[in-house]
Amino acid sequence: MELTVNFEGLNYLVLILIIIVLLFAGLYKIFEALGKDSSNILPLNFAKRIGWPLFLLLVSLFAHTIDLEQLKPRVASFIYHLATIIIIGSIAWIFIVMLKIVKKHILLKYDIAQADNLKARKVYTQYVILENTIIFIVIVLALGIALMSFSSIRNVGISILTSAGIAGIIIGFAAQKALGTILAGIQIALTQPIRFDDVVIIQGEWGWIEEITLTYIVVRIWDKRRLIIPTTFFIENTFENWTRTQSEILGTVYLYVDYSQPIEPLRDELTRLLQSNPYWDGKVNVLQVTNTTDRTVELRALMSAKNSPDAWELRVFIRENLIAFIQKNYPDSLPKIRLEKQ
Repeated sequence: MELTVNFEGLNYLVLILIIIVLLFAGLYKIFEALGKDSSNILPLNFAKRIGWPLFLLLVSLFAHTIDLEQLKPRVASFIYHLATIIIIGSIAWIFIVMLKIVKKHILLKYDIAQADNLKARKVYTQYVILENTIIFIVIVLALGIALMSFSSIRNVGISILTSAGIAGIIIGFAAQKALGTILAGIQIALTQPIRFDDVVIIQGEWGWIEEITLTYIVVRIWDKRRLIIPTTFFIENTFENWTRTQSEILGTVYLYVDYSQPIEPLRDELTRLLQSNPYWDGKVNVLQVTNTTDRTVELRALMSAKNSPDAWELRVFIRENLIAFIQKNYPDSLPKIRLEKQ
């Protein structure tokens, strides 16, 4: 049922505005109360997050109920089209807000800060990339529907689609790289060669996966730098993932000593050092001779930790203290060059 507005006075317009304000205030209070109720998934700030799109949606819906025949046709057509676009945008906005709320509620069950966080990182990666994909699709659909609401643009679009085959091929080639990047992001979500908080080595840089989007990945380097890498890199190139199957990791320390160095005392010292260090998880403790040259013996100390940061700290500690142990107890066993007089 349409309302006929007498533009000689503002009575009807004022009435419409009052109805909009009252309806919005009522809905806002309802959403605010729902947000305070811990029995549902809505967050405390739900009313604020939904406020603007809800208000714009109500105004646009009421604009469609008003008879604007007394205005000039161009002005009336502009108002109707503007209201239509705002309705489409508001609905897309509300959908995106609800999507983020649902994602956040689901991820509350998975704590990525735990030591054994493989499943949490897997779920977190899937939902974040899935969210970005859905948001991208919703925005594209909203823009498409909004543009198609104008008959002139719709006719132009139809004529372009039916007659510009060559142009379509050119555009397809031009967009190939961009589409490939987006598809790579979706592929990462499905196959998961990387996950959030994975420890990776890329181009000689060691760090953690900090952010995953449809088009790029952010890697937090150990010295707090950030690497911004296209998603296609992780599909097309080889890289190291230290936490692919579990967060536990083995750490290695290499030492080079003279042939005169006895091995057993070093094994005992490694055990003592590991048992005194809280970063060791108590699982792996190995010291082996892994190589020999004409001058030195290569020793490899192998140890385990619950995650890569702990493994790094443990390796540094063991390396420093084993060197100190050799310097103090077996100084003659440090690497040396022997010369013989003829």
